[in-house]
Amino acid sequence: MKNKKYITVVFDDEVPMLQAVHKIQESDQSIQDVLTPFPVHGLDKALKMKRTRIPVAGFICGAIGGLFGFLFQAWIFTVDYPLVFGGKPYLSVPSFIPVTFELTVLFTAVGVVSALFIRSRFIPRKKFEPIHDRITDDRFVILVDAAENEESTRSSLQSLLAGISNVEIV
Repeated sequence: MKNKKYITVVFDDEVPMLQAVHKIQESDQSIQDVLTPFPVHGLDKALKMKRTRIPVAGFICGAIGGLFGFLFQAWIFTVDYPLVFGGKPYLSVPSFIPVTFELTVLFTAVGVVSALFIRSRFIPRKKFEPIHDRITDDRFVILVDAAENEESTRSSLQSLLAGISNVEIV
C-alpha cells in the first residue's frame, strides 16, 4: 500500500458506509479495502469476498495430528516397547483415544493460528501506519484506488456519495 494512492472515505456509522460500498461497486470504482472498528454484517457480500480457506487448513492439520497421535502410540505399544497392561492386547484402541484427541486439538489450533498469520502477512517487525487516526476507535473507512487521475476520482466520489450524511473524503 505504500506506493499506491488512495482516497479515503470516512463514515460515522456502518449503514451509510454499506450504502456507499454498494454505490461505489455499481459505479465500477475500485475499492481497495474497508476498515471498520467491529465486524459489519453483509460487508463481505457487498465487497464480493471469497470465503476463507483457513478452516480447511485447520481440518488438514487436525487430521495430521490425529493420525500422528494414533500411529505413534500404536508403534510404541506394538513394535517399540510392547507391554501387557492388565491383560489388554498390545493394540488397545480405546486407550489411545485421549492422547489422539488432545493431539488433534493441538495440531488444529497451531495450524489455524499459523494459517491466519501467513494469510494476513503478520510479521513480528511490521510497523503499523494508520490510514486514518480513528479507524480503530469509531470510524469506518473505505479506501478507493485513486488510479491515475486523483482529482477526477475524488469529484466522481463526491457526486456519487452526495446523498449520504456524515461523509468525509480525504
